[in-house]
Amino acid sequence: MSNNLTTVVKSSKKEVRICRDTGVAIIGERINPTGRKVLQAELREGKFDLVRRDAAAQVAAGAAVLDVNAGLPGSDEPALMIRIIEEVRAVTDDFPLCIDSPKTATLEAALRHYCKDGARPLVNSVSAETKRLKEVLPLIKEYGCSVIGLCSGDAGIPKTAEQRFQYAATIIEEADRLGIPDEDIVIDPLVLTLGTEWRAGKMVLDAIRMIVEKFGVNITMGASNISFGMPDRENLTAFFMAMSVEAGLSCPICNPLKTHETVALRAADLVMGRDRSGMKWIKGFRALQNSSNSGAKV
Repeated sequence: MSNNLTTVVKSSKKEVRICRDTGVAIIGERINPTGRKVLQAELREGKFDLVRRDAAAQVAAGAAVLDVNAGLPGSDEPALMIRIIEEVRAVTDDFPLCIDSPKTATLEAALRHYCKDGARPLVNSVSAETKRLKEVLPLIKEYGCSVIGLCSGDAGIPKTAEQRFQYAATIIEEADRLGIPDEDIVIDPLVLTLGTEWRAGKMVLDAIRMIVEKFGVNITMGASNISFGMPDRENLTAFFMAMSVEAGLSCPICNPLKTHETVALRAADLVMGRDRSGMKWIKGFRALQNSSNSGAKV
């Protein structure tokens, strides 16, 4: 079995070291206009109040890295991404970021801007598609950052754990060829919903175990996809996330303000022996009690 690797993500002021051995690191997902009409409306008006509030709230709730996405239809996305990055940096004292865009031009502009002060972001994302590999991996090498590798390729999202493993291997091997170390690759096995694919959960858990066993890389995912269209989404997602930690999940992309999910992740860390003396669990419990007593929403 491969050793658990450490992925370093840092801003000009703060550094985060992601590794299964030290527990789960949450990548906060909320700064993304996709499906958020209120945020879209604010951005169209040139307002960033909600971006700032979401950034500060996620940091306060325990996020280790903040994902920033500027996918607003019809916008100058590279310019908007840079503005969002600066708004987030200002309100969080320059917190480490995950720069999220399917557009190479947006990624390149954001990296050129963000990395000039010595920052080392996580990039979301590259897939095993031939065109995407050729466009994105050279940027990762040039700017010395890390990247999320999606387990999809020219044939789309695979139907088996074995095919997901093969796509992960393709990304890692191509990165190796360019001199990008394995620790700078974070793999996303791509979670589908149980509402349309009843084997989706097991497929991803199997893929995670295979990838971690062979390569030792860190694993991320948008875990809430598992419950889309199903009843009692919060409990289903939380149980799946805890099981995924046991399989090898280390840095989920999720909403740290959702209590069910964060409690499940802290419980998984405690049970897996990654929370010395249970201090993170106790601290989290006390924070929930204080929030409940003050009447605040968590």
